[in-house]
Amino acid sequence: MKKDLVFLTGFMASGKSTIGPILANTLGWRFYDLDKLIENKTGKQIKDIFKENGEEYFRKIERETLIEVLKLENFVIALGGGTIVDPINLEMIKSSGFLIYLETSPEEAYRRLRFKRDRPVLLFDGEEEPTRVEFLKKINGLFESRKKYYDQADLKINTDNSRIGQTVDKLVFLINKS
Repeated sequence: MKKDLVFLTGFMASGKSTIGPILANTLGWRFYDLDKLIENKTGKQIKDIFKENGEEYFRKIERETLIEVLKLENFVIALGGGTIVDPINLEMIKSSGFLIYLETSPEEAYRRLRFKRDRPVLLFDGEEEPTRVEFLKKINGLFESRKKYYDQADLKINTDNSRIGQTVDKLVFLINKS
């Protein structure tokens, strides 16, 4: 396994885009956020790609962008929450680098996401704000559908109650140890 690429996976708001650049800096590497690369490539926000072109089109662009980053060395890559649900993506990632699952509970994900409206898979029909129960039901459904993929990570670390610096220090130790 190549260790010069570290991939961060996890549910929305698990800390991938926050921890990723700090982890990369600590390792002396560079950082890319796959979703940001896709936005730069298409000139559109992810939610607009979903809305205007559909999920299938987004997943095609996501795979193309993933293939491009697999050629890099000494990078930490934050994956989109659903990137590894595609078995081909998951296989390419696992054979190209070290996959880390940043685990967060559905309750913590709700706490971090409840006011955000830029996550396409969490958009609700209608104008009314979803109730806490509706929101958690949707989060739990996504968690359940993705769990078997997250469980295939090389390393799992919970981000619910840890400071970012502590999480990064622990990750650096575990990456260097493996």
